[in-house]
Amino acid sequence: MDLIFLTVIFLLVLVFGFALFFIHDHYERLLKKEVKRAQKSELLKTAFIDNASQALRSPLNAINGYSKMILEEKNMDPAQIQEIAAHIERDSQEVIGFVGQLYEISKFEGITPSFTFIEVNLTELMASYRREAMNIAKPDVSVRVRTDLSPHCKAWLDTNLMHQLMLHLLTYAANFTLQGEIDIIYGSERRGLKVTITYSGKGKGELIGTDIYSFLQREDALKQVNESSILGIATCKAIIDVLGGELNMDTENERKSFASFWFPCKMRDKHKYY
Repeated sequence: MDLIFLTVIFLLVLVFGFALFFIHDHYERLLKKEVKRAQKSELLKTAFIDNASQALRSPLNAINGYSKMILEEKNMDPAQIQEIAAHIERDSQEVIGFVGQLYEISKFEGITPSFTFIEVNLTELMASYRREAMNIAKPDVSVRVRTDLSPHCKAWLDTNLMHQLMLHLLTYAANFTLQGEIDIIYGSERRGLKVTITYSGKGKGELIGTDIYSFLQREDALKQVNESSILGIATCKAIIDVLGGELNMDTENERKSFASFWFPCKMRDKHKYY
């Protein structure tokens, strides 16, 4: 009897010890993850400060110089003023675009954002993204939506994050598609939502693996950011990461390129009934 009692006590202690080990391991991994996020956030801030002293100096100096010309030159004709104003507007947009994109990614890198999930009709949501894509697509490009889900399918989403994600990827696709189609294909996969955007252009799939922190240290970072959409892709990756999903891009196909993402998502009324 004593042997059985001691065996039970031993097993309980053993189970308790294993439980403590796994709990400790779980929270240790969470701590390491949060430390890594904090380090990434600090890297981003450092990269921005270093970059701002170089990449932003040129356009800001140009804006300052153009402004002085308008103020000091008294015999400047309207055509010259209009030309200088166009330069100021161009340089201003470069700076605003760069800072805006960097601020956007900083909201996801290094922090755990709060989510606001609401139930939405996927058909209506994707139709709204199609309308936005049509506004930014070139004249000879059509935008289509395809799915095998029911038109009544509902999904629990943070619509703000979803909008940012879709708009970045659709803008990216529109920039590289001179003619042909942009297709938005969505469906249910692995208890989540998968969206694939295919387009008749050749993007830069290597952007997804680019080290954003090293990239921002380059002297031509400002120009490259606004030309390559790297911060937009980095923001998409950051959003997908916090949602626990996956982002993939393929630009190797001669005829079609695609960007796709998946993340866990609660959905209902998925099936079509005939």
